[in-house]
Amino acid sequence: MSGRTPAWYARRGGGAADLLTLLHLPYTLWHLGYVAIGAALAPQLDGRALAGTLLAFAIGLGVSAHALDELNGRPLGSGLNDRALLALALAGFVAVAALAIAGAAEVSPWVLAWAAAGIVIATAYCLEWVPSLHTVIGFGLAWGAFPVLAGYWVQTTSLSAAAVLAAGAATLLSMAQRTLSTPARFVRRSTGHAAVDFDPGTPGWDGDQLLSTWERPLQLLGAAVVVLAVAMLLTRV
Repeated sequence: MSGRTPAWYARRGGGAADLLTLLHLPYTLWHLGYVAIGAALAPQLDGRALAGTLLAFAIGLGVSAHALDELNGRPLGSGLNDRALLALALAGFVAVAALAIAGAAEVSPWVLAWAAAGIVIATAYCLEWVPSLHTVIGFGLAWGAFPVLAGYWVQTTSLSAAAVLAAGAATLLSMAQRTLSTPARFVRRSTGHAAVDFDPGTPGWDGDQLLSTWERPLQLLGAAVVVLAVAMLLTRV
């Protein structure tokens, strides 16, 4: 095994660092950007509804889903014990349910169905209950299309061609995310040494240079989605 962290955004240094790493902040913000993009496509933007949707996804994905993912196989190698991870996951889902109940009273009872679908997707994906979710297209639909459609639907209680097309774009971006992150995770977590040798006289790449071919595009794509989401929201303010 190498001395690298299990993810490019991972931190070392005890409980606080473990909790920060568990949130997967760059990826969580990336997928919250999809929620905001969906909401920004609506004819009328309800800031209160958007805030509630973003909070629900931040808790459900950022806390609960990632806690379950760490519980299943310890990919981050955190020092958080199983009881703490399970408590974080359950507390997060309870918070999402509470937000959904509030949303059902203000928006539509169907908010409960969207929340339930999100909890089922997060649990099934992170605990690997449904193999098809762990394909590239499954990941794209779950973590790309669903946030966009939910963000739009909460604003309008309907869907539109524009929302579906945006969901398709988010699916493709999430598929690119998965395609880039899979080999990077393998190199970080499963190899003691990785390098690429070229023709004689041409300098090779060490492990860090190899990782940068996948992780730098990931960083740029995630930032681009967040900036785009903010720009789209600003046009509605």
